[in-house]
Amino acid sequence: MTLRVPAPCRRAFLRRTGALATAAAVTAPLTACGPESTIAVDGQASGPDRTLTAVIGYGNDGSWDPTQTASAFAMAANNHVYEGLLDTDPVSRAPYAALATAPPADPTATTWRFTLREGATFHDGEPVTADDVLFVFDRVLDPGTDTLARGFFAPWLERVRRTGPREVELVLKYPFPDGLSRLTLAKVMPRHVYARPGGWEEAVRGRAIGSGPYRQTAHHPKSHTVFEAYPGYNGPRRPAFRRMNWLTVVDAAPRVARISGASAGAQVADNIPYANIGQLESDGLTVAGGAGMNNLFLMFNTAHPPFDDVRVRQALHYAIDTGQMIEVALKGHGTPASSFLDRANPAYRRARTVYDHDPDRARALLRAAGVRGLMVDLMAVNVSWIVDCLPTIKASWDAIGVRTTLSPQETTAVFTKLDQNQDYQVVAAASNPNQFGLDADLIMRYNYGPDNLWMRYTRWARNPVARRLFRDMDRAAREPDPDRRRAVIQDYVDVVAEQAVLYPVLHNELMTAWDARLLTGMRAQPYPGINLLQAKWA
Repeated sequence: MTLRVPAPCRRAFLRRTGALATAAAVTAPLTACGPESTIAVDGQASGPDRTLTAVIGYGNDGSWDPTQTASAFAMAANNHVYEGLLDTDPVSRAPYAALATAPPADPTATTWRFTLREGATFHDGEPVTADDVLFVFDRVLDPGTDTLARGFFAPWLERVRRTGPREVELVLKYPFPDGLSRLTLAKVMPRHVYARPGGWEEAVRGRAIGSGPYRQTAHHPKSHTVFEAYPGYNGPRRPAFRRMNWLTVVDAAPRVARISGASAGAQVADNIPYANIGQLESDGLTVAGGAGMNNLFLMFNTAHPPFDDVRVRQALHYAIDTGQMIEVALKGHGTPASSFLDRANPAYRRARTVYDHDPDRARALLRAAGVRGLMVDLMAVNVSWIVDCLPTIKASWDAIGVRTTLSPQETTAVFTKLDQNQDYQVVAAASNPNQFGLDADLIMRYNYGPDNLWMRYTRWARNPVARRLFRDMDRAAREPDPDRRRAVIQDYVDVVAEQAVLYPVLHNELMTAWDARLLTGMRAQPYPGINLLQAKWA
């Protein structure tokens, strides 16, 4: 399927509105008519008006709906197309005023008031109003609408109300300062576009009309997405590039070739393989890593014996030679997990249960559980660095007498089976909740919770230990004292470590490469994707 976005033309927009479902056409209406965009895949022109070309190591054909997507490509792109009331710095994650004129004076208050930026308009020229803000928050808070964002807001946000044409008020259930940084996850979308029948389905398939510095002008699933600077943008982070072309190149070798060597045509690329760092640096590129929550995790089906026994789950973690895995597969760019949280997280504390390589302890735990002759089929996503780690897992499990079969598959195939509630034993996959934020409550609720998708996969949510965990998570969120709140968080993270239902084996660095001779203001972020809101031509 190819989604094409014609050049700005209101008459064309009115003719083609609704055509997405039948002809896969998406419009990006603005103010002036012109010919259809014909931006080349690689912008080789020189000068300030040349196209910036980026290579993204993730697919652009996942959901683009900001309220429900976890797609690395779509989330990174949406940060350039849409705005929240507040947005966050891509590295520090500190909130700053985006559509709102200022953050609340008192983050600990239970009522937050916001005024929208005067003159803010969507990419079709329509003004951004308080009704657009309500439209999005009504969807996020609706218990009958299955959105990922609901889990980030519903525990602490009571309601959002309109207090004027450009004024809104957020009413909180209890003081929750961490909620300020989460407002970036509630991207404000035009009600007049997405409230139409089929509007949200169009958002899922790639139609993106926001108020941000860049407007989407073409979208070709499995190929590339094109953006242009929005001339009507009057917000805090102005567009520095007239055009941007983001290529989706999931395979490592062609992705590296796009930024280096004879086939080079891009100026920045993410998801750089560790084995190619030296080559890219020798070609004059800057390669930098972002260490954060990115992890290889194991997820157990607790409804499939013997994985309902915590000793078996622990044994398989203790058996893994994580040090060798980091040395061989990750070329040293990783650290063994010593908590669910990575070491850079402000709430990090070394867990009471740490799975150092201990095959003797692993064998003893299996004996204590009465398990002999265990055969494990390890279903895994085929992300390149995960595949590189799988042989170490197999060798480690084989060494303690567990006959292991590796079953790497397309990521979509793995999660389709999980969504269909198919039986499985153990899954190895990658995760990085840092793309949503840094606070520990958000990270834990992304992975754990009574109505959480991951807990449905593990079949663990009704376990008595899980129910106590969920109560402790709610208690920590409501705790006003920061030190006591952090202590409760660290205690329930210890429970997660001990239970090892869904738990990281290691955290690794994500590498980004760019040509510093051409670009300035680039920073490597510790989660998938790129952010170009502070970058510019050198």
